[in-house]
Amino acid sequence: MPVVAGLALFYVTIFVGSGSRLPFIPVWFQAQGLSGAQMAIIMALPLFAQAVTGPAMALWADSFRLRRTPLIWLAGGSTAAFGLLGLVHGFWGWLIAWFVGSTLASAFSPLADVITLRRSRLEGFPYAWPRGIGSAGYIFGNVAMGLVLQHAPPVAVLIWTLAASTATTIGARFLLPPDPVHDTGRRLTPADLFSGLTDLFKRPLFLLLLASSGLIQASHGFYYGFSTLVWRHQGLGAWSGWLWGFGVSVEVVFMWFMEPWRRRLGPELMLVIGGCGASLRWIALAFSPPLWLLFPIQALHALSFTATFLATLRLIEQLSPPQSASPAQMLNAAISAGLLTGLATLAAGPLFDAFGASGYWAMVAIAGVGLAGAIGLALRLRQRLA
Repeated sequence: MPVVAGLALFYVTIFVGSGSRLPFIPVWFQAQGLSGAQMAIIMALPLFAQAVTGPAMALWADSFRLRRTPLIWLAGGSTAAFGLLGLVHGFWGWLIAWFVGSTLASAFSPLADVITLRRSRLEGFPYAWPRGIGSAGYIFGNVAMGLVLQHAPPVAVLIWTLAASTATTIGARFLLPPDPVHDTGRRLTPADLFSGLTDLFKRPLFLLLLASSGLIQASHGFYYGFSTLVWRHQGLGAWSGWLWGFGVSVEVVFMWFMEPWRRRLGPELMLVIGGCGASLRWIALAFSPPLWLLFPIQALHALSFTATFLATLRLIEQLSPPQSASPAQMLNAAISAGLLTGLATLAAGPLFDAFGASGYWAMVAIAGVGLAGAIGLALRLRQRLA
């Protein structure tokens, strides 16, 4: 099997799981009697912890000889934890099981990105092609779980999550190439690992990038945690999977067919565009628009998430040394998908309980701060190149 095909299928195993787990786990938690604030705590805690667990897992992953080995262990551990989620009962049991499963699963994509970015440079294929196929798997997870929940009880979310995590475990062993962590094939020493991580904190533009892109991505916190419940309260529950899927389908189109445009603009300008798209998207959703308008609003996912995501990956490559590839990507995930999104998600629970869809206005403010940082970063990078 060609390497690019194996990578694409591995991304599918990741995103078929997260595409059902992230939008619909609140439905299961709500069926257990949890409030919005309780759900926010459970969903936010692993995101907060990524500020520590993300870099720690990156250092641990780089201690192996092959890059796929830690992914096998992480996927196996997440499978066990998600299985435990259905066996325990009560707030604390669910919190612990979700924390472990989500924390381990959070490393799948960043560590796979390191492999894919390296292979894309060596073999000449665009990174966006296998990653876009993974996003198509996310769409399938969105739509399929939305349809399943029309006829099945909420426990179907847990069954799907467990099956997908099992597929990721198997895929990590048989779909990923045996790429070495270090080009010489040797294991990195603890001193090598820590020097690569600490060097990143000495780079102000890299840190500005993490803060700016992290805030733009964190502004999705209310959407990720509570959009499905908002739509259900509007009587649009049957459409929630389709709405999530449509947003990600535009992401796939953007990844596959907009590469020439992205190259002309440059990643720093794409990050600014991503911040603008996020601000506009949350302003629109705060007004609880009707179904016919939700679809074009969801198309802004191509900017709010995808443009920001792809721009950040390229800027990380520019602003960090090659020997710090894994720590840089995991640190980005720890800040954006972790700490900052955790704060936004934690705030989203009480906002949803108190204000419903109007809670999106807080996300507008977060995206606006990220946009200001992105503009500052773009100006500094352009001055450096001038």
